[in-house]
Amino acid sequence: MYYEKTSSGYIIRVRVTPNSSKNTTTGIFIDSNEKEYLKITLRAIPEKGKANQELIIFLSKVLHLNKSSITIISGETDRYKKLQISTALSPVLEETLTALGKNQ
Repeated sequence: MYYEKTSSGYIIRVRVTPNSSKNTTTGIFIDSNEKEYLKITLRAIPEKGKANQELIIFLSKVLHLNKSSITIISGETDRYKKLQISTALSPVLEETLTALGKNQ
């Protein structure tokens, strides 16, 4: 699973492809260590944090959360990122996270 529950919300792993034609999720990517990542394509270019900003805006819209509840905790300059979603654990949010991984 590309996300895990924590005491303060969720941690999700994403693999970002910047400079795409649209912002969307495209399924799951499994790396050589068998870790799952949610694949996300973004229109923004990977320059001066533009792709990171667009990633947070995109996820906040898709997950119906405030931008302030999503923080990049690792991978700011890498395509593989770990994000903290600070919110109460929610069955609806968990269903949305699971559904995002099935988009292919």
